[in-house]
Amino acid sequence: MKTALITGGTKGIGKAIALEFLKRDYEVVINYHADEEAAASTREEFNMLGYYPVLMRADVGDERQVRAMFVDLFSTYGKLDVLVNNAGISVVKVIQDTTAAEWDRLFAVNVKGAYLCAREAVDKMIGHGGCIVNVASIWGEVGASCEVAYSATKGALIAFTKALAKELAPSKVRVNCVSPGVIETDMNARLSAVEVEDLINSIPVGRMGTPEEVAEACVFLAEADYITGEILSVGGGFAK
Repeated sequence: MKTALITGGTKGIGKAIALEFLKRDYEVVINYHADEEAAASTREEFNMLGYYPVLMRADVGDERQVRAMFVDLFSTYGKLDVLVNNAGISVVKVIQDTTAAEWDRLFAVNVKGAYLCAREAVDKMIGHGGCIVNVASIWGEVGASCEVAYSATKGALIAFTKALAKELAPSKVRVNCVSPGVIETDMNARLSAVEVEDLINSIPVGRMGTPEEVAEACVFLAEADYITGEILSVGGGFAK
């Protein structure tokens, strides 16, 4: 049975990704940071569906915590077939109001977190094969006003994907990226009705996407043996 680690997997897109891998009979490890209530709720919900993932707490931006998480993971399973770097945070502010601390924290979670997790995973994948799927954003491709820091982290994650894919392909490790558009998540729940309408009018298919649709794309890339270095936009044609 294959094993998958989903970072930031107790809410929104990450939770949907974890469930999709469970449905495909993967052993799933769900990483979360500090929200014990969300972790407990996710565990209970999945257990009621007949799935029993392992939940591991770690701040992906902290090298020591990431290393400890992977030690626990490998001591339990001995391997990792799929890593999904989904953990991410955002800040919605104009650049003048974005503090250096906020900028650093976004890069620590969204970019450094992917690097730290990939570094630990690759150590075991080389020689055995494996796949890394990074979850970026359409804003990393086209940029978003008032989300400069967030857009910059997602653009960095896209570049990280392309470079790492080339580096690891000879070692039979694939690296791809899913780039969600406007998705129905708590992160977008802050938008007003007018803002939602404006966004939907910019989406050719005429609606927001769902976390489940992003999850399906992640599983597709995880199992597509001849695809690496690709950025798969899941955005209904938005910004194309």
